[in-house]
Amino acid sequence: MILPIVAYGDPVLKKVGDPITKEYPNLDTLIENMFETMYNANGVGLAAPQIGLSIRLFVIDASPFSEDEDLSEDDKNTLKGFKRVFINAKITKEEGDEWAFNEGCLSIPDVREDVFRQPKLTIEYVDENFEKHVEEYDGLIARVIQHEYDHIDGILFTDKLSAFKKRLIKGKLTNISKGKINVDYRMRFPNQKKKR
Repeated sequence: MILPIVAYGDPVLKKVGDPITKEYPNLDTLIENMFETMYNANGVGLAAPQIGLSIRLFVIDASPFSEDEDLSEDDKNTLKGFKRVFINAKITKEEGDEWAFNEGCLSIPDVREDVFRQPKLTIEYVDENFEKHVEEYDGLIARVIQHEYDHIDGILFTDKLSAFKKRLIKGKLTNISKGKINVDYRMRFPNQKKKR
């Protein structure tokens, strides 16, 4: 089932998510719905707060990045097969010199800005079967993980912008929160009661 994506301005996007257990109600269906919602919106990642749930869960399928012609064959192959469910994730280490990458977000449509992040990370999480993993990632996959991980900590990519950049996009963000934007996927706006 395709769920509405919560738009910028909704308080759920600023909450730190709660850990969940394998007894979380209808978890398999929720994960399936999150992937379906993400694909419908042409995203590569989706966190539970973006569908209105303040829990520590996000999904990623980095395959669309593998079609980027500027990438090496190794990078393309790594990205092509990268589909994961992250539950109760904790980034334990980030390292390297920060690099800029133009990020966007399904909750903040039509806004893209360069965000600086460190290129390597170590993350602990459990998957959909509650099996524990400790993994290291770098490059674009690390970037996608960092972006989605921020969501479960109540952080948006716009929070990482300079005060000047924030002023430049303030009008766009206000319009998004009021539903004054055209998108080709379902959204739920904080200042509108009805669903689209």
